[in-house]
Amino acid sequence: MDPMIISIAAFVSVAGVIGAIVMLVGQKDNGSVENRLAILAGKKAPDQQLSVSREMLMREGMSGLAGWMSDLMERFGNIRLLFVQADLPMKPETFAALVAGCTLAGAAIAIVTNLPVPLIPVVALAVGILPLAWLMWRRKRRFAKFAAQMPGAMELIARALRSGHSLASGMHVVCTEMNDPISKEFNVAYEEQNLGIPIDQSLKNMYKRMPNLDFKFFATAVVIQRQCGGDLAEILDKISHIIRERFRILGQVQALTGEGRISGVVLMLLPVALFFAVLYLNPEYVMTLFTDELGRKMIGVAIFLQVLGAICIKKIIQIKV
Repeated sequence: MDPMIISIAAFVSVAGVIGAIVMLVGQKDNGSVENRLAILAGKKAPDQQLSVSREMLMREGMSGLAGWMSDLMERFGNIRLLFVQADLPMKPETFAALVAGCTLAGAAIAIVTNLPVPLIPVVALAVGILPLAWLMWRRKRRFAKFAAQMPGAMELIARALRSGHSLASGMHVVCTEMNDPISKEFNVAYEEQNLGIPIDQSLKNMYKRMPNLDFKFFATAVVIQRQCGGDLAEILDKISHIIRERFRILGQVQALTGEGRISGVVLMLLPVALFFAVLYLNPEYVMTLFTDELGRKMIGVAIFLQVLGAICIKKIIQIKV
């Protein structure tokens, strides 16, 4: 089959999926819009319950795309929570536009560099995923920094409790004495309980923003202490000691599995690099994989085996502590 026909079929399929998504999202009543247009044109008397102005229509038109993107984000899950967890001061609608722009830029780069037609969607998709990968990397880095700050925060709260301060005062000490992200998150919880929200609920909200296992131990200890009593300072000291021991063991595990992780990266990147090297040296030889039916099957099997190998390597080197 001609590669151009394959690309056209892929484009039609993607356009159909996008159209289905638009039809799924666009479930708003269009009758109200038609009524407003009829009132403005003078074909219909204005209703008392429907006040229409040109400024209103202009404002709705300008914010229509942003509202559509917001509805789309809500339908595909709580994506806004990712931006809160990553501490990214960007609206999901703007981020979606950035992803679309990167996808178009990737397609343009593939066309300008005269890559084979079947590789254009692949390059566009790879470039379009980069903003999402950056978002997840930023979120993961913030989680790791928060986890590294947890032992120090537990010790600060324990010292504040031994000095006669309340738990809220201990949380305020963490806000003022430590750096982001833990100071920012504890400050949000501190302000919530100042506004009347129970401290148990404020800690639950903080756990939604920072799903850290060590912080879950801290929140559970606070809830149990408030219900049953006990020495919370001693419990926090033990939690801090456990966290530091876990980090020590995790460092040893990372050192022992370093060779396996590097080998996994090399094994995953080597076939891709070899493919592009051969494509640069002898394009006609590589195009057989796309023009021949057996070649397309080999590409599918190769991609499946690559993903399967990545999963197996990750399972081998990932040791939970």
